[in-house]
Amino acid sequence: MCGRYSASKSPAKLVEEFGAADETEGKARDADYNVAPTKNVVTVVQRHPRDAEGNTLAEEPAVRTLRLMRWGLVPFWAKDPSVGNRMINTRAETAREKPSFRTALAKRRCLVPADGWYEWRRAGKVKEPFFMTGPDSSSLAFAGIWESWRDKNDPDASPLITFSIVTTAATGRLTDIHDRMPLLVPRRDWGAWLDPDRGDVADLLSPPADLVDALELRPVSDRVNNVRNNGADLIRQAEPAAPELDQPLFDSL
Repeated sequence: MCGRYSASKSPAKLVEEFGAADETEGKARDADYNVAPTKNVVTVVQRHPRDAEGNTLAEEPAVRTLRLMRWGLVPFWAKDPSVGNRMINTRAETAREKPSFRTALAKRRCLVPADGWYEWRRAGKVKEPFFMTGPDSSSLAFAGIWESWRDKNDPDASPLITFSIVTTAATGRLTDIHDRMPLLVPRRDWGAWLDPDRGDVADLLSPPADLVDALELRPVSDRVNNVRNNGADLIRQAEPAAPELDQPLFDSL
C-alpha cells in the first residue's frame, strides 16, 4: 500500500478546497478513478517564491500551489529515473533515517488529494478489492514527499518532479483488509505538513484516529484490477455475488 487511488476532482475544485493557486498549466486530468504509479497527478505544495536566478526568497510568505508530479520518487542523485518505479511509497517509520527519503521529508513535503484509495483483501486464493473513502465529498489528503531530478546527460532538459506517498501501519477496521495504509493528513494539519520552514514533522507521522474511524470501507468491482479500466463505476459499491443454490428456487408444480 498504497498502489492505486482515485482522484476525480478538477483543479478548479481543488483550488477552492486547498486554498491553492493552480500551476498545473491546464495539463491535469479532471478525473482519474484508477491512478497508478508513473502517472502525472495533481499534488499540493507550499514554497517560498524565487527570484529570477532561482534563489529562494525566504523573507517572502510561502505560497500554496497545485503542481503536477509523477508518482514514483526519483532522488536527485539517481542515475536513472526508472528507480522511481520502486519508490512509490515511503514508510513513515523509517523515512527520517533512510538517505532516499530523509531530506525530502524535512524539506520537500506535499499533499496528494484523493477521493480514496484501493486495497485488496486476500480471501483464500482470491483478492477482494475495497475502496477506502471519507464520509462526505471532502478530499482525503495523503502525506507525500517530492524530489526534483535532472538528467546530467541532457542539461537542457526540464527537471522531472516526482513524489512518493508516505505510508504507515493500518489501524482500526483497516487491519481487516491490509496491514498498511497511506498516512492521512487531516485538514487541521495541512498547514503544518506543508510548512517549508518546518523541518521536523515527527508528531505528524501517526495516522489520525478520528479520520480513520470515519472512513467507509467499500467493496468494489474487480474491474479496478486492470489499470486500463477507468470511470466512476470503479468506486461504486459492488453488487453482492448471487449465491449458489443447492435446491431450485421453486418446487416443481
